[in-house]
Amino acid sequence: MIYFACLAFAFYGSNKEALAVISGALAILFQPFIKIALGRDMWNVVDVIVALALIVLWLKQRKETKE
Repeated sequence: MIYFACLAFAFYGSNKEALAVISGALAILFQPFIKIALGRDMWNVVDVIVALALIVLWLKQRKETKE
């Protein structure tokens, strides 16, 4: 949750509003205070999609810093 909140703040500061909104929504989704019942199978799908998206963002960010 903290990582997604930091990402949302960084994206907002970089004028990347769409990524800021997505990161903020993920921070809310993964927050530990209120249980969001999606079911085990749906959580597995969400976890895989989010993991892949984080890898893609990391690779994209890494490529941008090298240029």
